[in-house]
Amino acid sequence: MTRIVIADDHAVVRKGLRLILAEAAGIEIAGEAASADELLTLLRSGRADAVILDLVLGERDGIEVLKHIRSEFANMPVLMISMHAEEIFAIRALRAGADGYVQKSVPPETLIEAVSRVAAGGTYMSPAIAGRLKAGLAGSDGPALAHERLSDREFEIFRLLGAGKSVTEIARALNLSVKTVSTHRTHILAKTGFVTNAEIVEYVTLNGLR
Repeated sequence: MTRIVIADDHAVVRKGLRLILAEAAGIEIAGEAASADELLTLLRSGRADAVILDLVLGERDGIEVLKHIRSEFANMPVLMISMHAEEIFAIRALRAGADGYVQKSVPPETLIEAVSRVAAGGTYMSPAIAGRLKAGLAGSDGPALAHERLSDREFEIFRLLGAGKSVTEIARALNLSVKTVSTHRTHILAKTGFVTNAEIVEYVTLNGLR
């Protein structure tokens, strides 16, 4: 049996995933985590063979959590799952080390296929994302959208600014200093061309980045 840990901060989502995966042969749910700390505790217990990781885990950005997993458990298969459109987040997640990416809106059979493939040491992505990667459109040659110019940490802070959070609130949530967040904000404005937080809020809202 392949032991899967489900990491999502919404209990109803975890229950839904558990019910779907109960139909899959060879898969056993080894545990659930509602936060990054709970997830890391489970992984350190040695009870997991693979992880289903939400793009947003409480106040933590799932991609930053993924990087932590990669630093401590380099070979742990990780399938990212999100409500957000794959064209916005999938390539960023794959670049950060995810073994696959699916949207929460996919049919149950697609989710089972993705989990099974990733847990077996393979990768999973939609044909559209695979096509982008093959065509080289996921590179750094002149990204079309402002947020694609940002590093993963900048993107995390960008989304929080877009949600109306202050620099102080972001620093507290990410366990960073106010000075560090302010520096990131300065870099974000320089890279995107925005001048005010209000412009960031509008952009994030219009592009479905929350």
